[in-house]
Amino acid sequence: MAKSDEMNTILTRVGPGTPMGNLFRRFWLPALLGNEVIPDGQPVRLRILGEDLVAFRDTSGKVGVVEAYCPHRAAPLYFGRNEECGLRCVYHGWKYDVSGNCLDIPNIIPPDNFEAVKARLRIIGYPTWEAGGVVWVYMGPKEKKPEALPPMEWISLPETQVHVSRWLQRSNWAQGFEGEIDSAHLTFIHGVTNYEGTVQEVFMHDGAPEIFVRETDGGFIYGARRKYRDGYYWRVTAWVLPMWSVTGAFHPDKSIHGRGWLPIDDEHTCTFAYKFLKDEGYTAEQIEKTNSGWSFPPRMTKGTYALTDGTLIDTFLPIATRENDYLIDRELQKTTKYSGIYGINDEDRGIQEGMRRAPGRQGTIDRRFENLVRSDAAILAARQKIVRLAQNLENGIEPVDQGFGKGKPTGALGMVTPIADFEELLTVYAELIPHTNAAAAPLN
Repeated sequence: MAKSDEMNTILTRVGPGTPMGNLFRRFWLPALLGNEVIPDGQPVRLRILGEDLVAFRDTSGKVGVVEAYCPHRAAPLYFGRNEECGLRCVYHGWKYDVSGNCLDIPNIIPPDNFEAVKARLRIIGYPTWEAGGVVWVYMGPKEKKPEALPPMEWISLPETQVHVSRWLQRSNWAQGFEGEIDSAHLTFIHGVTNYEGTVQEVFMHDGAPEIFVRETDGGFIYGARRKYRDGYYWRVTAWVLPMWSVTGAFHPDKSIHGRGWLPIDDEHTCTFAYKFLKDEGYTAEQIEKTNSGWSFPPRMTKGTYALTDGTLIDTFLPIATRENDYLIDRELQKTTKYSGIYGINDEDRGIQEGMRRAPGRQGTIDRRFENLVRSDAAILAARQKIVRLAQNLENGIEPVDQGFGKGKPTGALGMVTPIADFEELLTVYAELIPHTNAAAAPLN
């Protein structure tokens, strides 16, 4: 295993050619929401894994995620005319389809080898796949493209049973993701003073959960066991490679939910959140409550954001930010909420975006100053596994197939039970916690 500084560098550097960037490019990744692009409508500016891209939906309804700049004079294709099944640069009229093929070069007299010229001038156009209300993109080698999307149930459900959203987080992807596999923080930052009869009650009784981790081909599952009355509250969370969580904690509307942490670059992340109901659709009141910002997503507005180098992206911008101290209410902190901050994601971002910075890297924490404890076992296990996979890929060892499409999607669990043993819990509730490679050895 890499030394601490080397591990941190591998973990957090995601640009083209980096070990972690190469690993992420072996997976289908969420690019944007499907409803952000309409046929012949306005393109959307993106940066994914340090690469500037634009997404657009052509006349026929196909979505392209292509290179952001025209190869003629490097003009931004965001300002292009989306028409007649292609995006036409407004500077000199060069036109590209959703796959990046050059369709037209109107400012030259066509030579005899015009088709060869157009073939040479194609731009990067990545494969896309629409499912679960998301436009997915694959940015890796063509011959390594997975045949299926990550094994999560919500992707294949009717849209009435799924709520999906995305927004900007101003930190490295790992800072956000590691919060997903840190059950101990629930007792504190998400705590309330009067918790009896609330969803927080089950984790307010015990702030030092015991953590049990079982590695799988597709990531791991871990159980956080808290003492609760005469039994235990178990919160079982799945990590689906490379950056998805599946969480089954108690939820007011009985949703299963989770997040995905898509690296924009080393210092910014696009957080995707999903929640779903297995057997029924959401009511209008439930959707309104979700969009109120109390949990995920936060209160936010659609807009543009200037990255560190000045490049603009189109995203959803949280209203509570570090510039306004995440709208913390100190009186609320004294009387009602442990944090004094309104929303669950606002609470998380307030901490994660403000962690001690690594020198010269504004959105990445300096892990040299960490002192991990027993309840951080899942975080350490995730770092070790994903860094190991990135290093293996550098040595020519591809990540395993992960069983995508081979059986039930990965699940999670949140419940009170007298069961104390993690292995027994997995056996008894196998239908509620399906996961790939259940026989894998636990991590040490």
